[in-house]
Amino acid sequence: MNVLGATRFEQAVINMSLINLCDRDSYVGQEMRKAYTEWKEESDEAIDNPWRDLHQFTIYVPHPDQEYEGISLEDGLSKGYNVEVNVVRDKSAIPYKIPEGGHFVVVLKQRKLDGDFKIAATGMFVRPLGVLNLDLIVDMDEDQFQPIVVKHPIVRDYPIGWEDKLVMFLKQEIHWRDLPDVVGYVDRSHNADYRPPSWREVYLGATGFSGF
Repeated sequence: MNVLGATRFEQAVINMSLINLCDRDSYVGQEMRKAYTEWKEESDEAIDNPWRDLHQFTIYVPHPDQEYEGISLEDGLSKGYNVEVNVVRDKSAIPYKIPEGGHFVVVLKQRKLDGDFKIAATGMFVRPLGVLNLDLIVDMDEDQFQPIVVKHPIVRDYPIGWEDKLVMFLKQEIHWRDLPDVVGYVDRSHNADYRPPSWREVYLGATGFSGF
């Protein structure tokens, strides 16, 4: 079984997805706001910051030769059309205890051309740090997983000690507000000078994930 991230293409898909997750002005960011607003209107609750409520992001990693009608694979991945967002209404269905500021992530991978998508990883998106904390499935039957952290590919220098802060956050020892604000640099709603990279730029820059 090939573990997620074994190829440059898969690494680039995950990196591009993370880029879109961090950018509120992206298609993913707009879809999140739409889902959150509809949910709040249904329950007649005040609309606040959607990132404070738990969401699930499903990242689809297509076969590199997969074709879609009306759009190229590269354009679809660049825009974030491979990322689905849903409000988590039943937190008991989530296999992680996710603190405020984190969001549940499921990664589905298409192993064969025109084939079905099957689960390849689960984990958490920690927005302030702009990272994915994932458990890659090595062998589902043997319950073997490989923990990894995917850092934002545009952020070259993460703050000193960010790894320790992440661990403390995952253990719920600190609040999300105590995390370094990395995401502000790669979110067009905060940084007007930020320009999201193209698929080609992300693909050429894919060099693997970080172990953790």
